[in-house]
Amino acid sequence: MIELFLVFVIFGFLGVLLVVMNKLLGPKRSNPTKESPFECGSPYLQDGINPFPLKYSLVAFLFLLFDIEVVFFFPWALVFKEIGITALIVMFAYIFILLIGFIYAWKKGAFQWER
Repeated sequence: MIELFLVFVIFGFLGVLLVVMNKLLGPKRSNPTKESPFECGSPYLQDGINPFPLKYSLVAFLFLLFDIEVVFFFPWALVFKEIGITALIVMFAYIFILLIGFIYAWKKGAFQWER
C-alpha cells in the first residue's frame, strides 16, 4: 500500500514540476510565423502526405510469402533419407505449387518496379 502511495506522490511531484518549469522556461511570446507548420526549416509545399505506393507493399508481401515457404525446405532436407521417395514426390508437388504462384505473380506484373 505504501508503494502505491509513493507512486502517486512521485507522479504528482513530477506533474507539478513539469507545469512550473513550463511556466518559467517555456516560450513567452508567439507569432504566426512560429506557429505555422514547416518541413525541414522551409514552408510546406503540399497539403498532405503523399500515399505510400502499393507496389512496395506488394513486393514486400511476395518476398515474405516466398521466403516463409522456403523455410519448409529445411525440415524436408533433414528427414529426406528416412522418408525416401515419398518425400521427394511431396516436395516436387510443393515446389510445383510454389512455381504456379510465382508464374502467376510474374504474369500479373507484381515484380515490375514502376514509378
